Parts: sequence; C-alpha cells; structure tokens
Amino acid sequence: QVQLVESGGGLVQPGGSLRLSCAASGFTFSSYWMNWVRQAPGKGLEWVSNINSGGGITYYAESVKGRFTISRDNAKNTLYLQMNSLKPEDTAVYYCAKDDEDGMDYWGKGTLVTVSS
Repeated sequence: QVQLVESGGGLVQPGGSLRLSCAASGFTFSSYWMNWVRQAPGKGLEWVSNINSGGGITYYAESVKGRFTISRDNAKNTLYLQMNSLKPEDTAVYYCAKDDEDGMDYWGKGTLVTVSS
C-alpha cells in the first residue's frame, strides 16, 4: 500500500535551516507529482511547494519562494524540502502528499518544524 513517511523536523532558531525528507513506497514514485503542505498551530492547511515527476518543474507558495527548495531522488523514492532562512511563521507540521488526477490522494503523518529562539 502507499506509504509516505516524513522526517527531519525539529527545533531550529530563526534564520536557521532544516532539510525534510519524505520516503515513499507502495507506488511508482517516479511517475507522480509530489507536494509539501504545512499546517501551522491553530490554522488550516497551506500548500508549500510541488515538483513534477522528473524533478525539473517546481512551484512554490509566495510565502516560501526564495527560501525553500523542493527536490526529489527518484532512485531513492525520496522527496526533499530544503528550508533556509527559517522564520517563526514557518512553524508547522509539514506533510508530503502524492498527486493524482483530482488532487492529493495520499498524505504522510507529518513532521513538526518549530522555529523559535
């Protein structure tokens, strides 16, 4: 069955960096667009970024553009999110999600990122 397992979250100071990973299994990872979505405490879901199946096309929310970089390693079935210049407002649970024709059909359980001094 499809599994998405995020890792790499933690506590970081403002201005710091983290790299999130999402290990995928149970489907042909290299055939699908993938997403990062986050949910800040007490707020709704916010789409962060996505990447096409080959890794050559990426899109970002305005709130993270220029600071975050999405990438993937299809040989390792792994999705990444490099987060630099982190701000307290980036504090959230970060989820990876697989795309299908009608939206995001599978989600991981998330990894918590806390940006605080």
